[in-house]
Amino acid sequence: MRNASFITALVLLLMTGVASTLMAYRPIPVVVATNLEKLPMEIDGYRAVEDTFPESVYKELNADKHVYRHYRSADGSVIDLYIGYYGTAKGGRTGHNPYACLPGAGITILEAKNAFLSVKPGAAPVKVNYILARNEYNIMMLHWYQTAGDKVVSSGLRQNLERFLGRVIDNRSDGAFVRVSALVSEKSLPSEKQRVEHFAAKVINLLPHHWPLEQ
Repeated sequence: MRNASFITALVLLLMTGVASTLMAYRPIPVVVATNLEKLPMEIDGYRAVEDTFPESVYKELNADKHVYRHYRSADGSVIDLYIGYYGTAKGGRTGHNPYACLPGAGITILEAKNAFLSVKPGAAPVKVNYILARNEYNIMMLHWYQTAGDKVVSSGLRQNLERFLGRVIDNRSDGAFVRVSALVSEKSLPSEKQRVEHFAAKVINLLPHHWPLEQ
């Protein structure tokens, strides 16, 4: 039994070494079309306006492409969308995450758990991260990592695995951090959560059709 475990570990180690060697000699693709700016300005009945961060924020995030929009419905409800895309050359992911950045900005996290979105009929729900936070207002946030266009993962560890497999198989390991958020009332948290989740599911379905191109 020990011999079998040792052989399995050895084979995996050798495969990892071979894959790493092959990756080292393959050219790193570059982003030739970001495409994310072509995401619809109207999603699920919400109409968007573009916004920007201070230049210092962009330098800190160091993404290849940012999308920051405020989507407003006819009744005045607003949902914010942020996407930070990182090409293969930049490692495919951000080093920032809300669990560290929110407290660092003086925002208290009240609740953090998983949320499960019904993205496609008949398909298993997609797991993302849910945060309820507060500064002056209650902030409801869903966030996740998306890689290879249509793969949605909720943890950095899982994203690292997907990036490694993507680099081995397709020679690309790009990815995006996606955040959907809204200011919400304590009196209507369940309905607000349903509203934000429905919008987030639409974004997940749209992203593969507007995924950046690398060559």
